[in-house]
Amino acid sequence: MTDEPDTHDLSSELRASVIRLARRLRAEKADDGLTDGQTTVLGVLAVRGAQTLSQLGEIERVTLPSMNRTVNALVAAGYVDRHPSTDDRRKVLLALSANGTDIVRETRRRRDEWLCGRLETLTPAQRSSLSEAAAVLQGLAES
Repeated sequence: MTDEPDTHDLSSELRASVIRLARRLRAEKADDGLTDGQTTVLGVLAVRGAQTLSQLGEIERVTLPSMNRTVNALVAAGYVDRHPSTDDRRKVLLALSANGTDIVRETRRRRDEWLCGRLETLTPAQRSSLSEAAAVLQGLAES
């Protein structure tokens, strides 16, 4: 008999745990008025730089009307600016404003602070296990 966990059981347990952890981390944001989708778009713009509406829709796998509503709310809040493309004046690029950059930084800081506080309560062996698991989870996410 093996001590290896059943793949189906592990899948269910891991899925539920990752979802609960992600939900808890999402709660740590700098502007509670932002939806999860709006916060995600700010993060995408912070990582990838200026994008078109179509590019954002493809990245987030949402329809253009849905992404347009999200972006319009972010522009109205002062977190995103619209700029004409230097390559094609017909295209509009969406980029973080200074306020948007501040919101992204503060949200990341809050999330890191929350998680760091929880990790500090773990034993060194538990933190070591999570360090190994983080690499495995990253590989799964990229597959």
